[in-house]
Amino acid sequence: MTASSLPSFTFRNVLISSALLRVGLILYSEWHDARSLVKYTDVDYRVFTDAAIFISNPGAGDENQAAGPLQGFFGFNFGFGSPYTRETYRYTPLLALLLTPNAWLHPSFGKYVFAACDLLNGWLIYRMLLTEIIPEADQSPGESSSSGSGAGKRRKLNPYLEERRERMATIYSAVHLLNPLVFSISTRGSSESVLSLFVLATLYAAMNENWDWAGVLLGLSTHWKIYPVVYGVSLLGVITATSYSSRERAKMGRIATLVNPKTIRFGIVSASTFVLLGALCYAIWGYPFLFESYLYHVHRLDHRHNFSPYFYLTYLIYPSSSPPTAEAVPLPWWNELIRSPLTSFVPQMGLALGTGLAFGRTKRDLVFAWFVQTVVFVVFNKVCTSQYFLWYLLLLPLLLPELSMSWRRAFSCIVVWAATQGLWLSEAYKLEFLGENVYFSLWVRGLIYVMGNCWVLVQIMKAYRATR
Repeated sequence: MTASSLPSFTFRNVLISSALLRVGLILYSEWHDARSLVKYTDVDYRVFTDAAIFISNPGAGDENQAAGPLQGFFGFNFGFGSPYTRETYRYTPLLALLLTPNAWLHPSFGKYVFAACDLLNGWLIYRMLLTEIIPEADQSPGESSSSGSGAGKRRKLNPYLEERRERMATIYSAVHLLNPLVFSISTRGSSESVLSLFVLATLYAAMNENWDWAGVLLGLSTHWKIYPVVYGVSLLGVITATSYSSRERAKMGRIATLVNPKTIRFGIVSASTFVLLGALCYAIWGYPFLFESYLYHVHRLDHRHNFSPYFYLTYLIYPSSSPPTAEAVPLPWWNELIRSPLTSFVPQMGLALGTGLAFGRTKRDLVFAWFVQTVVFVVFNKVCTSQYFLWYLLLLPLLLPELSMSWRRAFSCIVVWAATQGLWLSEAYKLEFLGENVYFSLWVRGLIYVMGNCWVLVQIMKAYRATR
């Protein structure tokens, strides 16, 4: 019996099951953490909670005070402390404000917020599948729906196709809602689901050609975490497609048509949102906000083991904490080059922006463009952990209906993606838990992970091209 033949397999039931699963895991996390030395709750959640306590309980004098210009020069008192009093808190102050009920309502309040965002993400995925993506797949090659957006402007489907469409949307949205990586990370206390909500809301607005809202949401997403800025390039390409015909774009050139009144307005709206949010946070919390939220990540040297191809080189040249015993010797040029943030930033952003420019041509291609951009951004980032995989897995349910791939090839992609991670994790276990010096072999396995992920991405690109 298939999923489509089960009368109880509806989106409502999937959503309810997902909610109960997350509530159960959050309750279990409280029971487990009270009885075990190895905690279910992620250490980041304790960082968020401490920051929320600091921001809502300013200290006396200069201790734990917001240090922005409004507070220091103009004498305004907002009654805020500084979340950056908590070491290792390197996020927007808005996250700490969101989680202030952790201190006075319930310690797991933030987990419920993150779980709720998970459910909202699943609902947005379902809506986009139902109104934008699956109807496209059901149309014959000669039909087009580019004249409008939303289900109401598309051709009517017969009852069988309507039921099939809803079943498919439910199955694909369940890929997100019932994904163990997704629900385990949010119930452990990671805030990725909040950013995912902003990203999906941006995509939803773009799919419906609400460009002002898309600009506002993109600015908010970029304020929350900087990586969604790469989506701006593909959005400009899609906006251009709505402003010029294909003949005009061919005549004027792709780059020339990117600058037009609609794209300029979109750029102003998104940039203004980002700048205004940043200016407000800087006005209240000052330079600590600017450094911890943005500048730290630019100059960050993280020598801890991770999937990044840059990890081992960073480990070798990481500055020693012990005092120098002799006169400092100038570093060779290659050492300085490795230390430079441009070493990883240029190829990473070149690929992310280049693929967005290449693939962001029509509204229908937007999910594919974002997926490719996110994968290359994550794989070639100078720090890459399993948590970052959520950034592109979020878009996978929306992309799957657009892929033409055999079951054998799909199975091979899953095996390669999972096996390269397992290969790396088996070696990381020796370093983390057994204390063995396996840095070099771990780095080699990280390179295998990069090659494996690139191979999987190529297969997905071929499968997408086959549908075009």
